[in-house]
Amino acid sequence: MNVFEDDLDAFGVLVGAFVALVGVGTLVGMPWQYSGGMLLTVFQILGAVSAVALGVGLAWLVHSQ
Repeated sequence: MNVFEDDLDAFGVLVGAFVALVGVGTLVGMPWQYSGGMLLTVFQILGAVSAVALGVGLAWLVHSQ
């Protein structure tokens, strides 16, 4: 039983999972504790959450088609 239709399907899911893990790693690493201002902190958190959403969305989109 093959879960993926072709090699690019598996590659897309792996890339999506990697992007999501990078976003989670950024959130866990808390880089905003070294930033200078509140605005920069907000952008860093939004960027990390966006990376998680983008990675999960990419993996879902590639695998669902």
